[in-house]
Amino acid sequence: MRIDIPHDENLIADIAARFDLREPNRQALTDLVAWLASGDTDTDNEGVADLATGVGKTYLMSALIEYLAHCGVRNVLIVTPGSTIQRKTIDNFDEASRKYVPGADLIPTIVTPDNFQTAQTGSLLHDRTALKVLVFNVQQLLAPTAEASRRTREVDENIGAPLYQHLQNADDLFVIADEHHLYSTRARAFNSAIRDLDPVALIGLTATPAPENFSKIKSRYTLGQAIADGFVKTPVIVYRRDGTTDERTQLRDACALLRIKEQAYNAYQSAAPSAAPVKPVLFVVCSSIDHAETVAATLAQADFIGDGHAVLQVTSQSSDEALQALADVENADSPIRAIVSVNMLKEGWDVKNIAVIVALRTLASQALTEQILGRGLRLPYGVRTGIPTIDQVDLVAHDSYAQLLQQRDVLVQRLQATSPTPPAVDQHGAATETPPSEGGRGAAEGPGSEPEDLPGNRDSTNDSIDDEQHGGHGLDIPDQDGNSMVDFEETETRANTQPARLLERSVGAPLISFPRRESLVTHVDFTLANVPTSAAEVAGRDFTRDTPTFIFRDALEAEHVGDDVRITVRPQENAEAAQEHVIITRVRDDLTETVLRQPEVPRTRESVNGCRRIVDAFLSGAGVTSDNDTAEWTERRRQGALEGIRALIRQAIRNRETRMEHVLTAQTLAEGATLVQGDARHAYDDQFTKHTQFTGWQRSITPAATFDAKTTEWELAHLLDRDPNITWWLRLTPNDPAYITLDTGGRYYPDFIAIDTTGTHWLIEGKADRHATDRDVLAKKDAAETWARAVQDSGHEPTWRYLFATEAHIRAAAGSWATLIIEARPE
Repeated sequence: MRIDIPHDENLIADIAARFDLREPNRQALTDLVAWLASGDTDTDNEGVADLATGVGKTYLMSALIEYLAHCGVRNVLIVTPGSTIQRKTIDNFDEASRKYVPGADLIPTIVTPDNFQTAQTGSLLHDRTALKVLVFNVQQLLAPTAEASRRTREVDENIGAPLYQHLQNADDLFVIADEHHLYSTRARAFNSAIRDLDPVALIGLTATPAPENFSKIKSRYTLGQAIADGFVKTPVIVYRRDGTTDERTQLRDACALLRIKEQAYNAYQSAAPSAAPVKPVLFVVCSSIDHAETVAATLAQADFIGDGHAVLQVTSQSSDEALQALADVENADSPIRAIVSVNMLKEGWDVKNIAVIVALRTLASQALTEQILGRGLRLPYGVRTGIPTIDQVDLVAHDSYAQLLQQRDVLVQRLQATSPTPPAVDQHGAATETPPSEGGRGAAEGPGSEPEDLPGNRDSTNDSIDDEQHGGHGLDIPDQDGNSMVDFEETETRANTQPARLLERSVGAPLISFPRRESLVTHVDFTLANVPTSAAEVAGRDFTRDTPTFIFRDALEAEHVGDDVRITVRPQENAEAAQEHVIITRVRDDLTETVLRQPEVPRTRESVNGCRRIVDAFLSGAGVTSDNDTAEWTERRRQGALEGIRALIRQAIRNRETRMEHVLTAQTLAEGATLVQGDARHAYDDQFTKHTQFTGWQRSITPAATFDAKTTEWELAHLLDRDPNITWWLRLTPNDPAYITLDTGGRYYPDFIAIDTTGTHWLIEGKADRHATDRDVLAKKDAAETWARAVQDSGHEPTWRYLFATEAHIRAAAGSWATLIIEARPE
């Protein structure tokens, strides 16, 4: 006669209070009890609680066992996927452990692989009044094979039968499968080992349920809900926009972020001395054992963690000493600052001090992404502190950030992708096409398919013929077949367009008075001798110091919108990245080569001497007086200088120097309100669409702006909106009186006006590379540069300058205004 489970709200409330359950856990307990009490287990005895990582499945498990015990259940089996989670689970019932979960009235006896064959345990298993909780990993329950026997399947003289058979015969056996997604039908042996027990109910706990079990979910609380409710950290995607994706750079950036985290943690603990001390740790996920060894050696170097004793490598070959160091990583006296792992810590390893994560294996699987991210979701002080550096976990993903941002809803809400062919992944969720690291072993851990038991008519040209097909701010990532990886259905709010609204200018935005005038262009012939020494020196002055490279950080914030959770990308404060350095003699040699390799420069003695003169003057302007200068330049500064001297020579070769004389008339821009259409989109949350208004800007003078081209205008708008050196910017339209009068009588309408922190006003044009050298484009550029010089020569205040940025300039700038200035080389 199988046991029946009643639905007792008072008992649920009592248990929730004693275990101090968070509301998501209380609701999950209520949902599971409702299912168990419904009688549905007679026809389908399997149910799943899908609970976000970091919310506390451990507490739900203990509370559920307490409820079952009060209902007369005396046999509960907890199945874990491996030894790591098994040890943690046993500690949850050990009052001497810091992992102990208090709150139980009915204290169970814990039966483990270490004690089940004793006479005392054998007697206990036959005691129908004693509450028994058995904790075994799934490998220990497998059917024996010719190569391997299983103690749980062998006759035990103290039990009178094999333990497995004893459990099959129990009429009140409830099985709790931790990390339930690992026991899907793909893992046939594991699946059979659990389901052949024929329990009253099989209750699965997981944060990433297998798709085949979606219909069995009885309770769900997503990561998006947990972020919105403040129970876990906010994930922050960390990346560079300069195209740098090598592992050393990612690790160096991660260490820089870790140091920032350490300062924030220390400051918080000084201000709140009653808070238990916590030291933030870096967590690195590698593709193989050899890879992990290489990464650990890199982190031990001076530019990274700087101490090999502070780097812990955990793989299937780790020693007991290393595993103990892992268990103690939360202790205040732990020396560990970085943990390097392959697969062992993907699930079930619950610590609160992981602050920065680097995934050096391709995150092709959404489940793998959430499991790895889950290692750092737990709040270090139990609750949010209000300090973003502490309340966020940084995921360094230089090579996959665009995909993660594109799939933000999938990542935190587990929506379904419409890609016709999912990426090929291994049993751990990593892309199988990831190249192996150098070394002898090179293969990812895990030999089988189951987890191991291991320790307009406007003047600008359309800059992209594909703009209407490729939307978004650099986030529309196609797969190998050219298909969009994620397809989100249009929401009801999109379909039902709202009425237009008249919105005022942004609060605090200045009124811009544009000095308009007419233009006249003249040209000067080029020779190498016509490059003045003084001009080269002035050009070099733009490179007197290193320009920073930034680490960009985008938080995936969540908020409740009715019954749904909305995930939005929120730009965070950038962090300055460390850079490689080169010696000055290499810089000089590279500058010389850049000048002499221009096809228009003849290979003559005069050219060599002229090149030496120009390079010497350029470096003098940059503050270099001789080859004996011991200073080093960053690689980015070197690259900028090469482009700077190349631009100097090309400018002379093109012979496009222009001069203008005109009468200045003040034109006030954007005085009134802006009519914002009901179908306006959000600058950071929505994909790019031509001729559509976008709102949500941080520094725009007007509340909305439209764009013709993605790769120039759209990218420039985001750069201006995010860079701290820009205070305000204005998108210009053909209706604005801000134009340059051309010698032909036409009018040239640039794209933007921006005001930097020095008060300088910038007139800005973005242009596609394929049009950047068109005759009419260069004429407009020259006219604008002449206009800028004339305005400056007139003594007009504030200072006005002109910036002409090509697609190449914008890409090279990688989101940095200071770098864009260097790349575009405005006068």
